[in-house]
Amino acid sequence: MQLTDHLLDEHYAHLINKPFFQRVKDSMMAAPVIACCIEGVDAVQTVRTLAGPTNGRLAAPGTIRGDYSMSVQENIIHTSDSPENAAVELTRFFKPEEMFAYKQVAFDYLYATDEY
Repeated sequence: MQLTDHLLDEHYAHLINKPFFQRVKDSMMAAPVIACCIEGVDAVQTVRTLAGPTNGRLAAPGTIRGDYSMSVQENIIHTSDSPENAAVELTRFFKPEEMFAYKQVAFDYLYATDEY
């Protein structure tokens, strides 16, 4: 998807008074992005671990930021910071008809029966 000025004003409303606000928006609109929703046990923390810390220079090799980012601001990926914020962000980036549930073929092998 291509992010818009309006969408980013809403998404980053908490940064609107920061001096870097426009730079963040410009960066996010520079190219199309891939938006996705990942569901699962501890999904928010798991995705944040895969992404690595916000500062790409501090991110471990093998994480998305560790492999593809050298910046704090140009950190290549956004991740929700809580299940509550993820729910809000999902409604911001996806239409209801774009969200669907299905059982993965390998689902029974991803978790122990008492984890999900």
